Amino acid sequence: MIEKLFSLFSKDMAIDLGTSNTLVYVKGEGVVLNEPSVVATIENEGRSEVLAVGDEAKKMLGRTPGKIKAIRPMKDGVIGDFEVAEQMIKHFIKKVHKGRTLTNPQII
Repeated sequence: MIEKLFSLFSKDMAIDLGTSNTLVYVKGEGVVLNEPSVVATIENEGRSEVLAVGDEAKKMLGRTPGKIKAIRPMKDGVIGDFEVAEQMIKHFIKKVHKGRTLTNPQII
């Protein structure tokens, strides 16, 4: 009973971090997100800030000025940049939840 109540506020999901694309599967809905594993960051006062993730960041590959970098955090099937990969995963989770989370989702 309680699980059904919490499922109204949170979606259980599985994330496949691929070298080229990341897939997000939601229980009962199927694959709801299929976007490139790319993150665009900007150097600002010695800190890196995320500008874009997924499709938006892929458009920036090879077309960015000096302060902006388009990064693929996955290298040869493993995480090459943990901080950038973490930001990418957070972005995709928020995108699937559409910013509305009252409870933490179960993620595989």
